[in-house]
Amino acid sequence: MPRQVPDTGPSLADWLRMPRPETEPGIWRCGYERRPPADPDRIPARQLLSGAVVSFLIGWLIWSLLWNGYLGTYWLWPLYALTPDKGPVFSLASWPYFGLILTGIAVVFGRVGHWQEVWRRGAARLARRRRRTAPSAPVAPVVDPVGWPELRAGGAPEVAERLAAEIRNGRMSDVDHARITRAWHSVRARVGRLPAFTESVLRDGAAACAHPSGDRDLPLRAARHDLSLRQVRIGTAADVERNPDDYRGAGLALDPSLLGTSALAVGPPGSGKSTRLVRPVVESLCLQALAGQAAVVVVTAAGARLAPDDAFDVVVRLGRPESVYGLDLYGGSADPDEAAGMLAEALVGDLAETLPGGDSRRAATALAQLIGPYRAVHGRFPDVPELRELLDGAPAALRALRGALEGADLHSQIRELDAYERQTGRSGDTAPLLADRIALLDRPTFADFFVPWSGRATGAGHRPFSLRTLEHPLRVRIDLPERGHAEASRIFARLVLAQFTECVAARADQSLFACLVLDDAAQTVTPQALRGIQSLRSGHAGALLTLRALDEVPGALRGPLLGAVGCRMVCAGVTPWDAEHFAEVWGTEWVQTRDVTNRELVSDEPLTRLMHAVRRLATGRYVSAESVTVRTVQRERWSASDLANELPPGHAVLSLTTVRGERTPPVLTRLGE
Repeated sequence: MPRQVPDTGPSLADWLRMPRPETEPGIWRCGYERRPPADPDRIPARQLLSGAVVSFLIGWLIWSLLWNGYLGTYWLWPLYALTPDKGPVFSLASWPYFGLILTGIAVVFGRVGHWQEVWRRGAARLARRRRRTAPSAPVAPVVDPVGWPELRAGGAPEVAERLAAEIRNGRMSDVDHARITRAWHSVRARVGRLPAFTESVLRDGAAACAHPSGDRDLPLRAARHDLSLRQVRIGTAADVERNPDDYRGAGLALDPSLLGTSALAVGPPGSGKSTRLVRPVVESLCLQALAGQAAVVVVTAAGARLAPDDAFDVVVRLGRPESVYGLDLYGGSADPDEAAGMLAEALVGDLAETLPGGDSRRAATALAQLIGPYRAVHGRFPDVPELRELLDGAPAALRALRGALEGADLHSQIRELDAYERQTGRSGDTAPLLADRIALLDRPTFADFFVPWSGRATGAGHRPFSLRTLEHPLRVRIDLPERGHAEASRIFARLVLAQFTECVAARADQSLFACLVLDDAAQTVTPQALRGIQSLRSGHAGALLTLRALDEVPGALRGPLLGAVGCRMVCAGVTPWDAEHFAEVWGTEWVQTRDVTNRELVSDEPLTRLMHAVRRLATGRYVSAESVTVRTVQRERWSASDLANELPPGHAVLSLTTVRGERTPPVLTRLGE
């Protein structure tokens, strides 16, 4: 992380007044200016300038030769014919005649040397320079956003006056502005909240409607944000012909309308996907959470600090005794089938190809047949040691559970337990595999980390965090103990992914955008996980996944994974095999190709040869006749070879899709600028 906050730029008032025109998806809109369309016949500047100089010198040489008589006097015959006596009339008429000849030479060689284009470009370059040196004061729009026109139109003029004064006095930040705007929108949806909103703003000013943490900004910022549009800048589109005209040289940004389709970034370590993509996105989502607009869950390896601890409300350090929070093993669910489905996905989802049915549903059924009866007796789900005993088939544990069910006269739950025991030892029994995987969590270092909330004594162990709380604008970071417990870390990652996809769909209030950032999704992509990722868009949620290579995903799921996400990024340094998958998913496009055949023109006429020589000196090329053949063909937008071998360091190619279905072609991007 940077040691200090970067330059904050203009004041809030100037920032609010900056133009934000409608553009193509993914373009940084703050201050964006659309480029003029490219001219395919534009002459390069060096060639244009050299041609103008050479043509001027040749024209000056010809005039000098004419004036000094080296080319004869035939060019004076019209003047002699009009004034044969060479008297005063000759002297009076000679100067206009000489001017006419000189003008003709200038016109001819001006056309050859493109003097008019040189003048036009010079004037345009000077006018850019003048705009750059002039003071860049943003032009106030017709409706000044600093005056909070929405509040005035909505019947709260005194609130608008107070907030406008806060902006003018420099006491309001962009986070405050976004947070209060969000609160006002909720007031418009429920008019009964207007008195409380008015009282809060008049009392607290810019600090009104604060986040539950009391924070009004992050400790540090490392990226450029536009919270009025919820954009974060991740790079700049390269000014190359392969990029569309509207994107060339423009900033590229992500926002919830793009992250809502989920995103995947693939690149080797050091390619910039974590520092230049994940970190800005996490920072932006944390700012949006402070503004009451989003909830974010970040899963990363312990020590990979994408943001300081103070930037989060909840930090779960699995396996660390100093961690205040643990993780609810069952995702806060009270439904045995739902809880079993999430837990089975975490334990054996990566082995779906070897499981009966090709996914974790059979294992989920076996788990539900155990934890359902247990909950019916004890009022809670079993903790990790208790679940391990049941899956191991410990006679004492199963006998005690059956006795408790019989004593409570729970016949339906007894039938569940009977069904589980009938499957024990048969072909397709998943209990041994589940027991082996749950044993990875039954370690002393994870003691008291996964105790269900209802089964924990007050003040004992770690406070279990549940993803059911994502209806609130929370900032959560979960650190995985990858160094000493790599396999357990993968189980935790799959557990969080399964719980996230299940919990966001069950939210009663989906006005908050919820996002899961999984910085290293190796061995977490399963058939069930793909189905969950595809359902996030309808629940106003999304996921950002990163991979070092597609080899970390089962072969049968690589294509479906690229199809399930709407935003795809491939970083410099990927292997040709990974590049081939991206080239295939980006497909082909119709392009026009021009085959130009040049044939040098040779003439025997002295004057024609002289003019050809002049044109060659002016343009640097032989005089030729061109034959142009135009064809329309299909070509790959980006070939596997280009992606694997032609991407410069620090660059990536990405394509974006909005939740409305708008798509962009793949764009070559310089990350971090």
